[in-house]
Order: sequence, then structure tokens, then C-alpha cells
Amino acid sequence: MNNCFIILAGGESKRFNSKTPKPYHLYKGKPLLLHSVDKAKSYKKFAKIVLVINKKHKDFIRKLNIKGVEIIYGGKTRAESAYIGLKYIKDYNIKNVMVHDAARPNFSLKLLDKLTKGLQLNECVIPAIQTSDSIKQKYLNKITNLKRENIYLIQTPQAFNFKKLYQLQNKKSFEVTDDANLFVKANKKIKIIKGEVNNNKITKNSDIKTNNSIRYGLGFDVHRLVVNKKLYLGGITIPSPLGTLGHSDGDPVLHAIIDAILGASSMGDIGEKFSDKNKKFKNIRSTILLGKIIKEIESKGYLINNIDINIITQKPKIQKYKKKITYYIAKLCNINPSQINIKGKTTEKLGVIGKEKAIACEVIASLIKYD
Repeated sequence: MNNCFIILAGGESKRFNSKTPKPYHLYKGKPLLLHSVDKAKSYKKFAKIVLVINKKHKDFIRKLNIKGVEIIYGGKTRAESAYIGLKYIKDYNIKNVMVHDAARPNFSLKLLDKLTKGLQLNECVIPAIQTSDSIKQKYLNKITNLKRENIYLIQTPQAFNFKKLYQLQNKKSFEVTDDANLFVKANKKIKIIKGEVNNNKITKNSDIKTNNSIRYGLGFDVHRLVVNKKLYLGGITIPSPLGTLGHSDGDPVLHAIIDAILGASSMGDIGEKFSDKNKKFKNIRSTILLGKIIKEIESKGYLINNIDINIITQKPKIQKYKKKITYYIAKLCNINPSQINIKGKTTEKLGVIGKEKAIACEVIASLIKYD
């Protein structure tokens, strides 16, 4: 399994026309480049994943806190960045490599399987689709009809025998627009497989089709504090002499998040989904319950846009746990930590919360509905 996946995300994004560089712009609920990163990770057949970024974007990449990926700085052009990526892995005894543009987030794992299979008999395998439009070429004011049967729209990821690609890249200049061009220029054999219609490239801001169906949900939960119970907040254990009383683990943060998500997706409430009359939910971790809800909303075409959380407690103070809770919730919800905001609130010692007899949480979540 000595294969490598290189993701190119080092462009200037000039045509995208946004203050946020294109690779870090939210697409279907998470930054564009994370779609490629997450799919490469889930494929489980890459010994190494390399992400090539623009040095100017280091503050953006730092906020994503990406694990299990080698992150390096690219060059001034796509071809130069691809060469830098290949040079980076040349001492790792890589057999095959796939090179992919982060601007194409919609490729499938099935396509990766086809590319991998194609490399068994070929040194260069690329996905492509044939156009159904009429094609004409204009050159020096002369228009020529082209046979659309001979026109291929090339996609990424593209798969290669690493040694052969590196040998060609090492000899060529940096004008090529995709890595298969090196094989074309060298008159080497290329295997073309059927690409995917949905594997479109995002170039301009308008290419990100946003569905106006942004929906909001409100969640609230409160639990009594008692002795001899653990205190769970946002999925993590908080050191405390008192814990929350509940049918499950009594995590008010995750319960409020679940209700907010269910509200935004018009799917009822947590009591309907996980009744406290049902023994199978007795002492169950709320992380499991939230995981079930996330799978359900994703199957219905919903993605979380953001979550805003107020944790209302006199003790413990939330400040020192905010970062850990944020990252844990982000992992549970399959979103980026930047999409979560947590605020610690007190009641100024008023009421049962102020007397340290209860903890409450309120949440507003927004979801995006995709076709």
C-alpha cells in the first residue's frame, strides 16, 4: 500500500473573487479542500497524503488543525506546485501517486478504485467525460468544426506510476495545466477511464451553487447537579465534585445541540428520538445519540452550517475547556471547529444554577439543505 495522494491547493484564487481563498471557502458545510482531504483519508489505501498550499494562506490552514496529512508550500504555478509535491515524496519509496486539484471536491471513492485498478496495467490513468455539446475551434478568425466524439474533458484525480511521472516532471517546464500533459508531450501511453459528471471544478464564486434553504433550530437543556455522578459537557469529562442527573449521561450541551439540529431539520425533538422510558438509552453516552442524528440529517441532505452555544453554569468555569469542547463537538458533527462558537455564562448566583444545583445550555444551529 505504498501509494500517495497529492492535493494541490496553492493557487491565488484570483478568479474566485472572495476575501477567503477558494480552498478555504465553505462548500457543503466545510472548507473546500477538506472534502478532498477527508475522502483521501477515508479511502484507507494511501500511505501518505500531501497537501500543497499557498504560503500566503498559512493562517487559514492553521485554523483547520488538519491531522494525518503532510502540509507543504507550493510554487507560483500549478505545475510547479505539483513538482514540489512529487519532489517531497521521492525518498519515500512511493510506487503510485494520484494528483488532485482541491477545486474538485465531488469525486467519489469509486473513482479512486477505478484509477487504482487502471494502474495495474498502465503508467498513467486519467478520468474524463465526453462533451455532448457541439465543438468549434477559432484560430486567426477561422472557425473549424471539431468532432465532439474526439473531445475529452479531463478531470482529476489523475493516477501515475510515481517514478515515471517524476522522471517526466523533472525534465519538463512548468507550463503544463495537468500532469497527464507530461505524458502527452513525451508521446507516452495514457489510459482514459470514464470520469464523473458531478466531479466538476470550482473556479468562480458562482460555481458554488448555494441553496437558499438555510434553516435554524433552537435547543435548550437543563440538568440537576448531584453527587456521585460524572459531569459531561460537550462530550468531554469535566473534573467536578458534582455531576448531572439524567436518563443518559446527562450532557446538557450535546442534548441542546441535538434538539437544535432536530429543530432546524423539522425532525422532532430528542425526547421523541431517545425516550427516557426506553431502557436501551439508560446511561448511554450522548456522543452516540448525536452521532445517530448526524447520520440521519446527512442522509436527508442536511449539513451543519454553524452552531452557537451558551453553557450556563456557576461552576465550573467554562473558559479553560472551550477549545477542547469545540474540537470534540466539531469531530462529532463532521464540521470544522471554526463553525462552532462557545460562550460560558453565569446567572450571577441567582436561581438553581447560581446556587450550583443545575447546569443549563442553549444552542442555535443553522443547517443547509442540499439536493
